[in-house]
Amino acid sequence: MIKIILFDLGGVLVELTGVPIMLRWTNHRYDEESLWKAWLNSPAVRSFEIGDSTAEQFSDAFIREMDLPVGKDEFIQQFKEWPKGLFPGVLSLMESLKGKYTLACLSNSNVLHWPILMKNMGLENMFQYHFASHLIHKLKPDRESFEYVLKQMECKASSVLFLDDNDINVKSAQKIGMTAYRVAGPGDIAHAFEQVGIC
Repeated sequence: MIKIILFDLGGVLVELTGVPIMLRWTNHRYDEESLWKAWLNSPAVRSFEIGDSTAEQFSDAFIREMDLPVGKDEFIQQFKEWPKGLFPGVLSLMESLKGKYTLACLSNSNVLHWPILMKNMGLENMFQYHFASHLIHKLKPDRESFEYVLKQMECKASSVLFLDDNDINVKSAQKIGMTAYRVAGPGDIAHAFEQVGIC
């Protein structure tokens, strides 16, 4: 029985602009799926989103890794703007779940994006639990990130519905025993809810 809904943020509740920008910067050497794999496997990204490097160190290293035709300042400015805003319908969706389920978020995030997501977009008030990779020092899809969440919430994996826009994270959650779906926005979320009997 699902008691907890664990949300990824970017691409699930929050619209992102980063993929088109990265495809342009890399001169379309990647398609969207391979770009996400490169992002998740990037040493620069992992170091930054686990809280082990500064924004400046991250931008320098990532520009070198991906051979991007931009300078550090431009990269950081554009990167800050990747979270565009909440998908339409997110506020009403989250309001409809309050009091019925424990709501939590598990996001690979960083010092530049997290304040925007929590404060500017108001996501801080939508969840009872907040798990950001740079604060817990653990990243999806690593198993330990999901184990950490379960330990902190003192719950069983079988009681959790996990929603993420990246298939590799969904599969990792499923391996630990969570019910998990790949979704992108409230429409997909509603469909996932139907699958597990949430209305």
